[in-house]
Amino acid sequence: MAKYSRLEVASVMKDTGMVPLFYHPDIELGKKVMKACYDGGARLMEFTARGDFAFEVFLELNKYALKELPGMIMGVGSITDAAAASMFMQMGANFIVTPSLREDIAVVCNRRKVLWSPGCGTLTEINRAEELGCEIIKLFPGSTYGPGFVKAIKGPQPWTSIMPTGGVTTEESNLKGWFDAGVTCVGMGSQLISKDILANQDYESLKKRVEEAIALIQKIRKK
Repeated sequence: MAKYSRLEVASVMKDTGMVPLFYHPDIELGKKVMKACYDGGARLMEFTARGDFAFEVFLELNKYALKELPGMIMGVGSITDAAAASMFMQMGANFIVTPSLREDIAVVCNRRKVLWSPGCGTLTEINRAEELGCEIIKLFPGSTYGPGFVKAIKGPQPWTSIMPTGGVTTEESNLKGWFDAGVTCVGMGSQLISKDILANQDYESLKKRVEEAIALIQKIRKK
C-alpha cells in the first residue's frame, strides 16, 4: 500500500517543484542515484517502468527508500493499463504517472486514493482528467507544447495544476519559462540524470545538479 496520500504527494510536488525521472535495470546503481537525489533535496522519484522485470527493480528500490531515505516518495511512470497500476500500488507506489489519459487507471488509483498524473495534450483531455479527480496534470511531451500552452490554460483555468515532462532542462531560462507560465512542478529525466553521470557513476555531481535545480526553482518562484 501507498505510505503517502494523494494530497500529501501533491503537496510535496508543489513544495519541491521537481520530480526526477529515472530507470535503470541495475538495482544497486538505482539506490545510489536515489541517494544522490535525496541528498540533493529531492523528495520524490518517478521510476519509469520501461524495462523487462522493472517491477522487481521498483520493489527493491521502494523498500530501500522506506528503510534508508525518510520522506522519499516513490512513484511509477510509463504505466499504460489498470493492471500494471494495481501491481505497482501493491508494491507501495505512492503515485502513478501515465503517458496518456486512461480512465481505467483513474478508477483503480481513485479506489485506493493514490495520486495519478495522466499525460494530456489538449484542454479537453485536461478537463476530463480533472473531472476524474486528477490533482496534477502531466503535460506530455512538454517540448511539443511549451510554456505558452500552460499560460493559455491557466488564464481561464487558474485551478489547473500542471507538471510538464519532456523539454524541461536545468537551465535557468528554461525553468523560468515554465514556472513564470504557472506550472506547479516539472518532471526531469535525462536532462538531470544524464547518461554521462550514470556511466561515470558521478553521484556527487548528480547531488549538486539536483541541489542547484531545486534552488533555481525556489529563486524563480520568489521573484
